[in-house]
Amino acid sequence: MDLNCIRFGDNMTLKVYNTSSREMEIFEPLVEGKVGMYVCGPTTYDLSHMGHARAYVAFDVIRRYLENIGYDVTYVQNFTDVDDKIINRSKERGMPPLEFAQLYVNEYFKDMDLLGIKRATHHPYASKTIEDMIKLVKGLIEKGYAYNVKGNVYFSIYKALDKVGQLTHQSLHEMLDGARVEVNPEKDHPKDFALWKRAKEGEISWDSPWGAGRPGWHIECSTMSMKYIGETLDIHGGGQDLIFPHHESEILQSECFTGKKFCRYWLHNGFVRIDSEKMSKSLGNFFTIREVLKKYSPAVVRFFFLYTHYRQPIDYSGEHLEEAKRSLERIRTAIINVERYLKAESGVGDSPSQESSIVLEAEKAKKKFAESMDDDFNTRRAIAALFELTREINRAVLEGIDKDSIRFAYVIYSGILDVLGLPLEMIKNSQALDAAADSGLETGLIELLIELRSTLRKEKQWALSDTIRDRLKEMGVIIEDTDAGTVFERRQ
Repeated sequence: MDLNCIRFGDNMTLKVYNTSSREMEIFEPLVEGKVGMYVCGPTTYDLSHMGHARAYVAFDVIRRYLENIGYDVTYVQNFTDVDDKIINRSKERGMPPLEFAQLYVNEYFKDMDLLGIKRATHHPYASKTIEDMIKLVKGLIEKGYAYNVKGNVYFSIYKALDKVGQLTHQSLHEMLDGARVEVNPEKDHPKDFALWKRAKEGEISWDSPWGAGRPGWHIECSTMSMKYIGETLDIHGGGQDLIFPHHESEILQSECFTGKKFCRYWLHNGFVRIDSEKMSKSLGNFFTIREVLKKYSPAVVRFFFLYTHYRQPIDYSGEHLEEAKRSLERIRTAIINVERYLKAESGVGDSPSQESSIVLEAEKAKKKFAESMDDDFNTRRAIAALFELTREINRAVLEGIDKDSIRFAYVIYSGILDVLGLPLEMIKNSQALDAAADSGLETGLIELLIELRSTLRKEKQWALSDTIRDRLKEMGVIIEDTDAGTVFERRQ
């Protein structure tokens, strides 16, 4: 069985939770077999933090699963490289703002590459799509949905009341009730938002029909998503903090411009929390990805996120990361045991028996994994199926089941890990980057001791080999001798 041929979701129906309807819906893209997916990217003025990582890991897995079950996915994720924070920070550094922003685009890619996040089909920059944004703003003015006041262009919220609140499910008056709204005498209504901002003295700007200026934040994503996907997206993703005002504003300006539905399915990931508060740069309670990766491997960080359903909040703590590390070590141990068993010269090599327990368990795990992912990409349940197969694979190796049956199960096992973005090599390399395991003994040292014990057994130094076995057992490492070699298991 070829790993590239492992496909999940056969005869299944993928359902997703749509923020717009607040219901689970059967996923049906606009064009059969193709998915246009847009995820809001970072504002590049600083290093990415764990909140960013959570979002991009979540949508990376969603993309991977869609591709696995046969969709041709066009995945677009932008960079906001034109922004007040970028302008202010670049002034402090004495750098041109776009050059400054590019520094953090480069750092973003370094972090995401380490976490195993696939590059998007397109990574458009706000600064490189200004002409397209101007066309969109001009069109909204011509259609009567926007107005110009001394070089500032605003979207008129009252002209689109029928489209307000598609994600928040609130009317305009409900949004205003109890809210602190900044007074701006230029606006017709307090909730009108900027499409184009008049340039301030010494600030980066572009020429437009309304004078020198730069785009508003919301218009950027509407423009870049429609440019690379089309007027109607299949999936628009992002954090729950973007629902209002950003995503609501995208809907208003896009649908008023095209007259078409902007997005079929809105998917939003939950926050990463510290002390019950959302992790964010504005609150100052964040950890950068770079900081966390100094202590934990990328595989552990990725597993930490995936062990919670993407819509649920995650409480960040060292304790939870340590738990993720221990869980991942169980998977790594299974990989080491299987690969050692399959490489050994001894052992049965018959064709896999369809009646073999490990073949049946592998097929069962494959089905459970697909059912879980088809249920709004429920990675927590999917990982439960993975752990069930981990246990059965370890048992099959200990029992010396024929290699072809174990190989069959291992391909399915590897396929599950690949969809989760945790390929074998990433997991096998994770231990070298992590701190020592809870037993106080690193896996590499365990393997070295097992090799030493095997040598001693060949030399018939039974007492010394038994001492190694007994001392490992005291440390919570159980070793078993099989026809194809020695395997081990950590026990808490």
